[in-house]
Amino acid sequence: MRTLFPPYAHPSADLALDADTWIIQGRPGRRRSVHQVLGRVDLDWGGRSLADVLADVDAWREDGVEGLFLDRAPAGEGGVGPVALTVRLAARRGLHRVVLNPGVPTHPLYRDLNVRICTFDGPWSAYQGWDGDGVQPGDGHIVHGVPTALLTAARRLMGRRGAGFGLATDASPFFVPVPEQVAVES
Repeated sequence: MRTLFPPYAHPSADLALDADTWIIQGRPGRRRSVHQVLGRVDLDWGGRSLADVLADVDAWREDGVEGLFLDRAPAGEGGVGPVALTVRLAARRGLHRVVLNPGVPTHPLYRDLNVRICTFDGPWSAYQGWDGDGVQPGDGHIVHGVPTALLTAARRLMGRRGAGFGLATDASPFFVPVPEQVAVES
């Protein structure tokens, strides 16, 4: 199973370089990893303008990433057209590796886009009781907030549920570190 690190979960510094690890970077700029990097583009559940989305795609292309992570993607039939257009325009810009993250199972038409789809993105508490309706083997699962003692069990559960990529992590997307206070001399 491929490992996909969302922006809030960082691999350890001693993680060996391999083709099965993807790091999602939140913004273009200094790379935080030697692994394959996917640039995060927020689709805001289909609420962002195509011009804004394409500006992000172009910024990531200039940054030299290996692909895109289309986050907060719409999952319903009405979002297929704009997402398909984004995927096609990304490919024309040389960004062929695309992961779509609606975080839930999608309308079947999304399968025709030939991209990887993350069909679960949520907390461990929800993943434990999740029935997996609408997913296919190979889909991605991102499970956060897993108690450290249960990380191995969470990864095994992901495997039994057919996840082809993803991550079980004790990190949380809702944790915002408190910035360090800097003393200013006058």
